[in-house]
Amino acid sequence: MPERQPAAITLLGFDYGLRRIGVAVGQSLTATASPLPALTARDGVPDWTAIEKLIDEWRPAALVVGVPYNMDGSRQEMTDRAERFGRQLHGRFHLPVHAVDETLSSVAAEERLKEARREGRRGRIQKPDIDSAAACVLLETWFNARNPA
Repeated sequence: MPERQPAAITLLGFDYGLRRIGVAVGQSLTATASPLPALTARDGVPDWTAIEKLIDEWRPAALVVGVPYNMDGSRQEMTDRAERFGRQLHGRFHLPVHAVDETLSSVAAEERLKEARREGRRGRIQKPDIDSAAACVLLETWFNARNPA
């Protein structure tokens, strides 16, 4: 009898920032993510209406939030703010929220975008592009931690 494949689940990933929040959508079957337009934030306050629209559109089973740490693993001010954002997401939308260490995710995201530009697959890179590409990195990190090759 053939082995039954697990059902694909959709997740949304967030790269929290004080001015912008990068967003990506991913699915578990391929463990890949695609960037969505970054959202604006005002001094760290998210556009909750825009987030609600994304959740209504994509119907994710869970959410992933990047939590930054210093290179030595210690906490910083943004660690607390990102964790608070994750708690607010859970409280507002009643979905599981998973935290992922986002150390160097923006660096990896920018490198991916630069490579795509060198290959002629994309144009100019802007900060919101990096934020949403970082959200892709976070989602893929979460998927890969659960399905090691």
